[in-house]
This record gives sequence, C-alpha cells and structure tokens, in this order.
Amino acid sequence: MDAIWLTGAQWVAVLRIGLGLWWLESWRHKDKKGWFERGTGIAWAADVAARHRWNAVRSGFDTVVAPRPRMMAYVVVYAELALGLGLVLGFLTPVALACGLLLNLLYLVLMIHDWAEQGQNAMMALISLVALFGMSWQTWSLDSALGLF
Repeated sequence: MDAIWLTGAQWVAVLRIGLGLWWLESWRHKDKKGWFERGTGIAWAADVAARHRWNAVRSGFDTVVAPRPRMMAYVVVYAELALGLGLVLGFLTPVALACGLLLNLLYLVLMIHDWAEQGQNAMMALISLVALFGMSWQTWSLDSALGLF
C-alpha cells in the first residue's frame, strides 16, 4: 500500500503537471482560425471590456489590446500553449507559474462581473501559487534534470 502514496514534493509536481494539462486543453479547444482570422476571441474580450464597471479595465484594454487585436490574439493563444508545455515538462517552471498566475488574474479581472467561469480562473491561480511556493520544479521536471533554479 505504501507504493501508491507520493511524497509532498511529488504531489506538488502533480498539481503543476495538472495545471499544465489544463493550459494545454485551453489551447487545444480554441478555434484558432476564429481567433487569428476572424478575431473572435479578442472581439469577445473587447465587448466584455467595453461593458466593464471598472474604468481601469476599459482603458487598459483600449490602450493595450484594442490597437493590436491580431497580435494580441497570437499572444493569448500561444501563451496558453507555452504555459502548458512549460508546466507539463517542468521547463522554466517558476517563470511559467508566475506568467500563468498573471494571465489568470487578468482573465479574472476582465470577467469579474460578466462571466461564470471565475471558479476555473481562481483555482488555476491558486494552483499556480501552491506550485510556485511549493517549488514544484524540484520534482519530475526538466528544470531539476538540467540543474536550473
């Protein structure tokens, strides 16, 4: 029976890998043609931002995203892929965890008043924090194998 139990470090690595798989699924299910050619993802976010109660969200979106929708579509889609690969493989893990936390917090703030998927963003942010402070790159990772961090 002892063989099925993992150490604390291994459980934190499981969380990291699971979070990476979650990011990869987010990337996989996106309609990339819609995002890149028709701008559906950014157009949806623009609509949410335009109706947002917080002026900082509206003006931030108008300043950063709206002037460059095509580039931002690529940034969002490929950031999710990079985060997923980095976390599953454990490569540049602290960077991936910090960037993933930031992306989830941006999603959370953008959709705080309008969207029901806040549980997903909150849980992904929480897992990022646990994996970051639990130093999840020390187990089952390329970072550990390569002596990084």
